[in-house]
Amino acid sequence: MKISIGFSPCPNDTYVFDAMVNHLIDTEGLEFDLYIEDVETLNEWVLEERLDVTKLSFPALFAAQGNYRLLDSGAALGKGVGPLLVTKEPQGIDPVSVNNSTIALPGQHTTAHFLFSMAFPQALQKRFMLFAEIEQAVLSGQTNLGVLIHENRFTYSAKGLHKVMDLGTYWEQQTGVPIPLGGIAIKKSLASSIGEKIQRLIATSLRKARQQQVISAFVQIHAQSMEPSVMQQHIDLYVNDYTLSLGSDGKKAIRKLYQVYQQLNKTVSTPANRNEEAMIFNDWMLDSHE
Repeated sequence: MKISIGFSPCPNDTYVFDAMVNHLIDTEGLEFDLYIEDVETLNEWVLEERLDVTKLSFPALFAAQGNYRLLDSGAALGKGVGPLLVTKEPQGIDPVSVNNSTIALPGQHTTAHFLFSMAFPQALQKRFMLFAEIEQAVLSGQTNLGVLIHENRFTYSAKGLHKVMDLGTYWEQQTGVPIPLGGIAIKKSLASSIGEKIQRLIATSLRKARQQQVISAFVQIHAQSMEPSVMQQHIDLYVNDYTLSLGSDGKKAIRKLYQVYQQLNKTVSTPANRNEEAMIFNDWMLDSHE
């Protein structure tokens, strides 16, 4: 059976999926049509239901109206992994000024945009662009501020940018749970048995990656000009035990993100619709019996 699958070129994704998509493990009869794209492109494709299995940001999962189910393996979720709000001004910028500033963000449906909106709901001068373009947009003065994700967390300071806020730390302080950045989802129209097989393969692929002593060629090719040390930092930061399995703490964090997502989108929570929310949330999970 052939499955279309998409994930980003970032080292955490290529590290996790390398053994699976390159058949370094037994794929149990599955073949893959591979699409490697920026996460916001994948988010937009989710809303079009283009791929069978895909990496996505959690706000995109919420916006997909139940057409995808979240797999237990492959997620980017944890503490200390959140996006950073930066400026080129050495003295920084006060929170009130953020509301009147232009901000470069890595896509409308990204968790980075969601976390920024949670911290600064009055900031409306947003410019959406590829995550790799944001550092330069701030340095050139195209925008006053930028929200950085992925490897830019490790490079911004050397390029002359300064942190205004760690949006992940803000989330953790407000909620007390880890930050759910992105996950792997499968079309709801596909059989649960296929989803169970794929999430099992993802976990096996990750275990295979962890056995390697060096960063694979597949990871390096897609990371392009990234330094090996930055690739390793990226993998170390974003790949953890939640990537192997969300567990109860991971699912609790995702549900909390959904509750805040509802609040930001002006959905009022009542006892009746909290029950409905629980049913919707469980229906999103492939293993919804838990």
